[in-house]
Amino acid sequence: MRLFGLWTIWIGFIVYVFGFAPSFFAGKPWLLNPIVISIFSMVGIWLLIYSCLMLPDGRMQRLPAWAFLIAGTATGILGLIPYLALREPNQQFQGSQDGLVGWTESKSTGILLTISTIAVLTFAIAFGDWAEFARSFQTNGFIHAMSLAFCLFAFIFPYPTLLQDDMARRGLSSDSQFFWIACIPLFGALIYLCLRPSLLSVKSAA
Repeated sequence: MRLFGLWTIWIGFIVYVFGFAPSFFAGKPWLLNPIVISIFSMVGIWLLIYSCLMLPDGRMQRLPAWAFLIAGTATGILGLIPYLALREPNQQFQGSQDGLVGWTESKSTGILLTISTIAVLTFAIAFGDWAEFARSFQTNGFIHAMSLAFCLFAFIFPYPTLLQDDMARRGLSSDSQFFWIACIPLFGALIYLCLRPSLLSVKSAA
């Protein structure tokens, strides 16, 4: 069911964007609206959030997580879904926490992403033209697809089993903890990155 659900979302999004969404070349230049700039920025933030789970997870997978993250920088959520579908559930961590894995483990990374999110949301709320954004969403394929991709990042984040495995590696098995992380869009993931125990501390305690 996990594989079926993820591949259905992946194929469905591609079919919708290229078959039913507005033309990518219609509408006004999207850089004029702070709301669109903010959504574009938050897609990048989502990619970094996923990086913080995928890079440690990739140490125990046959798949190179970094390759899918690079694909995600060009295609957004479409580049990440194949990794989520093809990875094997694994609740262990082996190896050192050097390089990029060390960066993902730093609580300062989560704090920086949270501050950045608050900043771009404030920018959108304070200066954005919501009526213009609504029109652009209906007429501009790029804005339409990007906005939907942003929503898919939030929808798929708690989908089995990347988040559950990351929590288990850190000794977090409470259903209520998972519930709050999953049910608070975007900020649940950010709070988790700020507060989750490090893999090193859990391994040392064991």
